[in-house]
Amino acid sequence: MSAGTGPAVQAAGALVWRVRARRLQVALVHRPRYRDWSWPKGKLDPGESAPAAAVREVEEETGLAVVLGAPLPGLEYELSDGRRKVVHYWAAQVAGREDGAALGARPHVEPAGADEIDRWEWCDVAAAARRLTRKADRRPLDALVEAYAKDRLDTRAVVVARHGQARKRAQWDGTEADRPLTPLGARQAEAMVPVLAAFGVARVVTSGWERCAATVAPFARAAGVSPEVAHELTEARHDESPARVAALVDGCLDARVDTVLCTHRPVLPTVLDVLATHARRPAANRLPAENPYLQPGEVLVAHAAVTRRGTRVVAVETHRSTVED
Repeated sequence: MSAGTGPAVQAAGALVWRVRARRLQVALVHRPRYRDWSWPKGKLDPGESAPAAAVREVEEETGLAVVLGAPLPGLEYELSDGRRKVVHYWAAQVAGREDGAALGARPHVEPAGADEIDRWEWCDVAAAARRLTRKADRRPLDALVEAYAKDRLDTRAVVVARHGQARKRAQWDGTEADRPLTPLGARQAEAMVPVLAAFGVARVVTSGWERCAATVAPFARAAGVSPEVAHELTEARHDESPARVAALVDGCLDARVDTVLCTHRPVLPTVLDVLATHARRPAANRLPAENPYLQPGEVLVAHAAVTRRGTRVVAVETHRSTVED
């Protein structure tokens, strides 16, 4: 394969923010090799998701364990060999006590060497804009500042997960309630763990049917949390009363706890309708509109903020499983 061909180089990072003395501040890192100030970021490891890479890179370069918030505008540019590099960014906050479960589900992170990152600093956003070496790095900063001004920066996540690949109905002699995951589905369940951990999930709500319960089991074990079984999320109970599913999703949005809901494809339209009801138009437009809505093992992250108009879904993103056939 010649230089300049092949897939884009994928990288991820975050704009870690805090408020001190009513001033919005962000964390910048200094790279001695390039003599520049930039956002903490780095390339994805093989098989790693972008959200997992973002929190890993921030911790490597600053020592801060963070939880991702809403996505920010990314960057795309050409490398010296002609390949494209795509950098994904999120807003992020330093993890607190309520994030202990999610942190427990993450692997140990080794700090970056001083030859890679020799220092980092908190900066007021105006000073950060001046200090950033690359003008393009101001684009996600501008979005972060705008979100803060509009009460859309401090968010909690409601993650909607479709269970991993399951045995086909025609190949299963048991009941729908106990139809299991395939080996691929089990690997998709394991691959979901770092994604849920990146978004600070502390509450696990699942359909009681086996394929859903098994999908969130690896994360629940790693985080040390007990899943809540919500029978209304099963296909059968949903057919009887979609309103109960809608009430459950409403409750998750209002709870202000980072939550994952694991359910089935036929239930997803009701879940998505509720999210759309609470969403700003740009976020609603990003909700899947066509069957199958989510692929097996895929997650949708709805970022909810308490605004002047009440709880609003201010951003939506989806993440396919990193495990495929």
